[in-house]
Amino acid sequence: MTTNNAMHRLLNAKGFIFDVDGTLALADKKLSGYKALPGAVELIALLRKRGVPVAAFTNGSTKHPRVLNTELANIGLQFEEQLTLTPVSIAVTLFKQKRYKKILVLGGKGVYSPLEEAGFDVVRAPDRADDADAVVIGWYPEFTVPDLEAATRAIWNGAAFFTVSKAPYVASREGRTIGISGAIAAAVRSITGKNAVIVGKPSTHALNVASVRLNLHPKDLVIVGDDPGLENAMAVRGGSISVGVQTGLATAADFAALGADIQPHFSLSGIDKLLEMLT
Repeated sequence: MTTNNAMHRLLNAKGFIFDVDGTLALADKKLSGYKALPGAVELIALLRKRGVPVAAFTNGSTKHPRVLNTELANIGLQFEEQLTLTPVSIAVTLFKQKRYKKILVLGGKGVYSPLEEAGFDVVRAPDRADDADAVVIGWYPEFTVPDLEAATRAIWNGAAFFTVSKAPYVASREGRTIGISGAIAAAVRSITGKNAVIVGKPSTHALNVASVRLNLHPKDLVIVGDDPGLENAMAVRGGSISVGVQTGLATAADFAALGADIQPHFSLSGIDKLLEMLT
């Protein structure tokens, strides 16, 4: 879908949002032990040297954004802490806007600790919080039936229902890794009949918060990622330039198979090709 106008916008972009897993780096199947993909370190360094703001935005919720920022820095990917985002970063902003106070969390430290630091009254399933304002589901491989009951009871009593993502899998060095939050959300929906609201990519909430953090309009951004249904979909939604890379979940054929109106502006074999285009 490359056009002269798209190339002009890419070369003159005011800011970039990069996915992490499968785009800038790959982790193991436990989503730890990152290794940078070819060209990633050099590209981020180039943009920062030029004064172009860059954000790292993962749909993973295994890590606190601060921890993720440190782990990326350790492999040479330097981002400002406030521009290292997870879906829980979005949840914090959204829940404050909605004036929620008590949150029932089905998730690990990467989910509950940012909410606690933001001042919410956090209850961690399987403990019950039938009077919770919201239930939020994140990375939670320890999920059990008591967790399911805690979530359903809160939702039956009026709690709003959120998940960090509904993506069925994410990219790792060992191939596809199951996207646990979406599976848990489906289990809760099967009992309550309620659909979870996504706070991570490709939601409007996610795009809005990322844009505000960068202090830029979505149309001035380039969004780079490996998932047609996440980064590319968010770019299409916001009118941003979309760059699809083939180092994670999607192949060139996957991007090409999208409808003409939702294809990425650029489909590249990897982030190193984007580096070449910008130098």
